[in-house]
Amino acid sequence: MGRVSAAPPAPTWFGQPRGLTVLFLTNMWEQFSYYGMRALLVYYMTKQLMMGQAQASLIYGAYTACAYFTPILGGVIADRLLGKRRAIVLGGSIMALGHFMMAFEPLFYVALVTIALGNGLFLPSLPSQIDDLYTPGDPRVGWAYNVYYVGVNIGGFLAPLLCGTLGELYGWHYGFGAAGVGMVAGLGIYLWGQRYLPASARAAPARHAAPRGRFTREAALLLVAVALCVTVFRAAYEQVGNTVALWADSGVDRRAGDAIVPMTWFQSLNPLFVMAMTPPLLARWRRRAERGGAERPVRRMAVGALIVAGAYLLLAALAARGGASHWLWLALFFALLTVGELHILPTGLGLFARLAPAGMGATTVAAWYLATFAGSLAAGLVGTAWTALGHGAFFLLLAGLAALAAALLAAIDPASIAVIRVGERR
Repeated sequence: MGRVSAAPPAPTWFGQPRGLTVLFLTNMWEQFSYYGMRALLVYYMTKQLMMGQAQASLIYGAYTACAYFTPILGGVIADRLLGKRRAIVLGGSIMALGHFMMAFEPLFYVALVTIALGNGLFLPSLPSQIDDLYTPGDPRVGWAYNVYYVGVNIGGFLAPLLCGTLGELYGWHYGFGAAGVGMVAGLGIYLWGQRYLPASARAAPARHAAPRGRFTREAALLLVAVALCVTVFRAAYEQVGNTVALWADSGVDRRAGDAIVPMTWFQSLNPLFVMAMTPPLLARWRRRAERGGAERPVRRMAVGALIVAGAYLLLAALAARGGASHWLWLALFFALLTVGELHILPTGLGLFARLAPAGMGATTVAAWYLATFAGSLAAGLVGTAWTALGHGAFFLLLAGLAALAAALLAAIDPASIAVIRVGERR
């Protein structure tokens, strides 16, 4: 009897399924468009449209909140009607249109609404395809979301440098137009890479599909509790593009020799640090897992929120002493913020995706963005206190919010252990 040969391993890029690279690059360019527009938004409103700081903060918070609320409906539409591929193509096309509309001042509010609507279809459908690339039990899936998160931050790193520079030096509308070009590039990569993606992503939902999975009561309660904690955390974290950006313009000495560093460039520090810090962090977590000491996801998130609280304490101390602070202090703030962010945000996204019942991947990932929606809305409201409180007290408030999120996550960590173990065995 002839020997039966084992099936050859699936081709990989960089040790991961090829489809992860496609999703990584698609996400990178989508995030380039989002962060390119966001880097300009608050400056555009206060310097070009001549809005007051409080009004600009509310609009900024409302926009970022809506960009993460629409995925709740978009995830359901993708899972039940369109399928993930159609949702991404349609959503990306609508977003590109909105970015190009931002180049025309009379269309400002219409453009914001258009981008938020397109984002609703696009955002939950992309990361919900990651788990489908791996067989059950594949250990690589645990790191896949951190790898995917690097794509977010490459786009976020390039966006302020390119879109921000165009906006500051040549006109805001050129920066917004460049963001639209980035979105088109992301769509092109996604369409090109279809053959590397799971068949489930390319197909529309069957008309008479098999019954969908359901959340256990324990899993649902855990995800709700985590989402509430992340909402509190986001109220502080989302100030990076809002009040922290304003402080970088007015409270930071931006001189580097004879040159002045453009204010939008500082928003590239966070994604730059993500790219630099992710590999050593993953290596550290992998070594710990190999020794049998893998860190629990919710506890890791609590540590991340506490580190972010420390980052805002640094800004509070700098602001309290008065005068302009050297830009290196701002760089240190972003380094601390990034370490905390890497502990909490990709870990939370991965937790929601891994606990998703069958047939509800995009919907469950969309629920993660509900926390981002609520946190962004809260951030806009918190940002209105920037002038009233004074900068030192305001940053102290943000440190308190991040510390509160850390305490709440630490409180629910013990109850999360059994729920996560059951979800990983499904």
